[in-house]
Order: sequence, then C-alpha cells, then structure tokens
Amino acid sequence: MPRASRIVTVASIEPRHVVPLSTRRDTTRLGTKIAETLEPGDLVLLSGDLGAGKTFLSRAIARARGVPVDVAIASPTFTLVQEYETPRGALLHVDLYRLREDDDRDATVKEVRRLGLDERRADGAILLVEWGEGLDEQLGGPASLSVSMTMAADGRTATLVGPRAMSL
Repeated sequence: MPRASRIVTVASIEPRHVVPLSTRRDTTRLGTKIAETLEPGDLVLLSGDLGAGKTFLSRAIARARGVPVDVAIASPTFTLVQEYETPRGALLHVDLYRLREDDDRDATVKEVRRLGLDERRADGAILLVEWGEGLDEQLGGPASLSVSMTMAADGRTATLVGPRAMSL
C-alpha cells in the first residue's frame, strides 16, 4: 500500500535574541548597541508591562544616537510624540499607551494615522514606539526590531525579534 505524502509547512522563523538586564547599566549598553544598528526609516517597537524599562531603554538609544545630555528626554505618554534632532537624523519617541486605553481599534488606527508617523518614517526618521503592537501598517510597515521587556525578581530581560535582533 503506497504511503500518503505529507506536506509540511515551515513557518518563517524570525531571529530572536534574549538579553538579561540585571542593572541599569546593562539596559544602557543594550540601548547603545541598538542605536548603533539603526538606519534611517527604522521602526523599533517596544513592549512590556508598565515600569518594565521601555522609556529608560528609549532614553539610552536617544543618547547613543546623539541627543545632547542638556536636552531632557521625557516620556511621551501625554504628548504622544517627542522628536529629537540628532547628528544622524530625526528620532521620534512615541508612546501610544493612551490611544490604547480605549478598546476601539478603529479609533486607535485613525489616531495613529493622524499622527503621520508612517510619513515621517518614509522621510527617514527613526521611530521608537512604545505600545505599537499590531499597528505596523499605520507605522509604515514591519518593525526592524521588536523589543519585549519583562520584569522578574532577579532582574529584567529584553527579547529582541526582527532583522536587527541577531546583530545585537
């Protein structure tokens, strides 16, 4: 009796890298490494619970990209977008948490489109976006890097996924 053939579908596997972040210095080092790999038009999605270190990591990236120490790098929770000019181009730090409070996805999509982040990205700005999961289209396409930050009793970890993950 002939054997039935099986078709096996292999899902694409994105590069994944887990980085332990035992200290703030570890997070700053990771931010510096990320900053060194970024290119104009890159999108970095940052996810994790409140207090997981997303904004701290964003500050480290911004400093490493050349935002001067005399410029305050504030959380964009209430302003939604903070823009910084660096010697290597525009860097936008975005926090979409407040837009996510309302469970109306259509309203969230509309508000994100209104911000014009996809256009800024197309013009070469680098986007660091907190709480941007599932909004790739409105942010100009897939992320170059997704960073998921988690907290545990023994420290934090960052799970890096995407084309830039393995170079870190």
